[in-house]
Amino acid sequence: MRRPNGLAREAVRFKPASFAGTFLALLMSALIVAACGILLETSLRASVPAQRYANAPVVAAADQYEYVVTGSGEDEEREAVPLPDTARLDTGLTARAAEVPGAAGAVADFTFPVRPAPDGAAPGTRGLPVEGGALTAHGWGAHVFTGTELTDGSAPGAGEVVLDAATARAAKAAVGDTVLLQTASGQHDFRVAGVARAGAADIARTAGALVWFADSQAPELAGHPGKADAIAVLAEDGTDADALADAVRKALADSGAKVHTGDDRGAVEDPGLGYAKVTLFGIGGSFGGIAAIVAVLTAAGTVALSVSQRAREFALLRAVGATPRQVRRAVASEALLIAPLAGILGCLPGMGLAHWWFGELKDRGAVPHAVDLHVSALPLLAAVVVGLLTALAAGWAAGRRPARIKPGQALAEASVERLRPGLIRTTLGIAALVGGGVLTGVSASSAGDDAAGAALGVVMLFMLAVALLGPLVARLSAGVFGLPLRGAGPAAQLAAANSRTNARRLASAITPIVLAMAFASTLVFMHTSESRAADRQLRAGITADHVVTDPAGLPVGAVAQAARAPGVDTAVGLLNTQVLVPIGSGEFKSLQGAATQGVSGSGAELAKVQDLDVREGSLDRLGQDRIAIDKTLAHSADVGVGDRLPLHLPDGTKVRPEVVAVYGRGLGLATVTMDRASLAGHVTSGFDSTLLVSGGSAKSLTALGQVTDATGYATEKSLDAELGAWMNNTMASVLGGFAAIAAVNTLVMTVLDRRRELGVLRLVGTTRRQVLTMLGWESLLVSAAGLVIGSAIAAATLIPMMRGVTGQAPYAPPLLYGSFAVAGVGLALLAVTLPAAAALRRRT
Repeated sequence: MRRPNGLAREAVRFKPASFAGTFLALLMSALIVAACGILLETSLRASVPAQRYANAPVVAAADQYEYVVTGSGEDEEREAVPLPDTARLDTGLTARAAEVPGAAGAVADFTFPVRPAPDGAAPGTRGLPVEGGALTAHGWGAHVFTGTELTDGSAPGAGEVVLDAATARAAKAAVGDTVLLQTASGQHDFRVAGVARAGAADIARTAGALVWFADSQAPELAGHPGKADAIAVLAEDGTDADALADAVRKALADSGAKVHTGDDRGAVEDPGLGYAKVTLFGIGGSFGGIAAIVAVLTAAGTVALSVSQRAREFALLRAVGATPRQVRRAVASEALLIAPLAGILGCLPGMGLAHWWFGELKDRGAVPHAVDLHVSALPLLAAVVVGLLTALAAGWAAGRRPARIKPGQALAEASVERLRPGLIRTTLGIAALVGGGVLTGVSASSAGDDAAGAALGVVMLFMLAVALLGPLVARLSAGVFGLPLRGAGPAAQLAAANSRTNARRLASAITPIVLAMAFASTLVFMHTSESRAADRQLRAGITADHVVTDPAGLPVGAVAQAARAPGVDTAVGLLNTQVLVPIGSGEFKSLQGAATQGVSGSGAELAKVQDLDVREGSLDRLGQDRIAIDKTLAHSADVGVGDRLPLHLPDGTKVRPEVVAVYGRGLGLATVTMDRASLAGHVTSGFDSTLLVSGGSAKSLTALGQVTDATGYATEKSLDAELGAWMNNTMASVLGGFAAIAAVNTLVMTVLDRRRELGVLRLVGTTRRQVLTMLGWESLLVSAAGLVIGSAIAAATLIPMMRGVTGQAPYAPPLLYGSFAVAGVGLALLAVTLPAAAALRRRT
């Protein structure tokens, strides 16, 4: 008798079709694992090469993360959450850094937006025609490391400014002229002290116009008196950067400053890196984990199907003297022959998918363009190993019974399907089903992120239950969905009988369709539900007649100017930003980002232009150290009116304001509402984001920005949410596409395995058309069962989650859901009828 590995080679060699489905399933699983692994590795290694600070070997900056600490001692874990805005250092630390050994000097660096005032806004001043309506301002001291040079005039002093050459040329401004600029501290006129040619470091990080102010005045103009974005430390000739960094670190040890060298300096100048890492980790880690589980379950099912289809061969091997160990080794050898090659070939398109995905994230602004994709052998090796282990485990599980039972019994079982499911598999499946039901209840009683987190467990446990209880689910589906087929003619009756008799074969076809429908529906309809609820809240919440916006921020004094316009009753400015709120306790602590609006007027004025749907308390007390919050956040943070809510302002500053009102339209408007003065000095841009005006005419407001109404504003907001929609749809496409391919692969495998059965039907007089009709009914039964079960899992996941997040039922656009159903039925029909037609032609 041949050795087990010889048997495996001969099986693959002479029956390649039997292994093609297994090969494809393992290849697809490797593709998914490799792509997500590459993005996960990139999130851990992502860095931005220093450009602005390229000539400053050491940079000190405040820590741009807040930390959630859980556990203690050896079990302590710290989760870093990026701050919504830039945390800053005291400018007084600059002198301490400059005095360390080896330092040639230290420069406090400032970057902040300013706006040009309208031309002729003040006598004797010049306007600055700037595309986009904003300029980027720096402190002049940074020129020593950015390479910026004066081409005319002198360095700026108090009340002076240096213009970049292009801006000065466009404005026809020369040294000695006066320009009017709007800053966070108000509108001021500045004498043009000089004109400069921007250095490469300044140009690299700024696409628009540049201006420079005196370092002594820049912090106040930026709206952060006494604060600097960073401190650049220059080195004396021959000084080692690491030694200098150690010296600076010791000098600033009590300040909380972080000292950066090398590529770490790039993270200081590009604050988007932190959010990019979170985004990539969410795709590569969280979604990648789900995708890997789905891929493993699907591949395992395909391998198990392939092994079970050859139960007769294993039974014959046992009958001619093969030992149980030899049968198990033969199955393992088959896995070793197929899985590594499938994994290696799957890594190639996996790298392509990762490159495409990463490029799309860059194009949409979710990842800085300076970040590179990291591709190493580690995620590729993991993809190959995961596929190999999956094949070995699934093959061992499927081949365990035919290897251990007696030869005669093996031959008997190979001729008919075993009806009784395995005890261990059934027990685990019931446990997963019960766990999914329990988590459904938890999700229904939760709100916000808690509901979303519990819902993720719901879909995973129910999917695991379907995979483990597949034969029982298939038998039940055949009974329920087969009832209508009994009155649809002989072909339909035969299809129903086949489905009831071959539940295991039916289960292997239903499971991938359930996977595709459940995950695609959950991801896509979660976003459509949130978007619809947010849009409704926004449209109902904006009661102002006019909404004024400007991408560069509204002009200084826009609220007062709008209030003076004819017919205007109320004008309220909003500064839109984000704060971090601690949620949970113990091992379940987290920091939740909350959209925040800073109100320039009183709560009573806000109520005239915005209906927040106040449920408790009143907006009348809104003011310094007093805020209003959305009901979902109130539930998650377990606070109410009169309680103090600890939170981190955009730059990380900790405060504990009193909650004076709880409202119901936070999803569409803002989760936190506070007075604008509380945010002053804690955001990079001090310009209002939105102006809500009641009364007056749109024409009288056009000088302030783009004027629209609630409907137009809601449409703009919907467009801003495109990134989230794209990410959800992409993940749904990746996972749903994989599951759909797996479903097609499984259906083709089952049809090809039934060639003998189809031949017998033809021999007893069944026409080719009747056989294809029977198979069509079977595919309809399979797809209908998969779609219904998948939809039920998605509903069990989405209903409690959306109740907790939006307070409404989930929303599935009928056309979109219909396209999912049509795709499922169409793929199943094609996957069954095309190979069957080919097989019948060969037999004919």
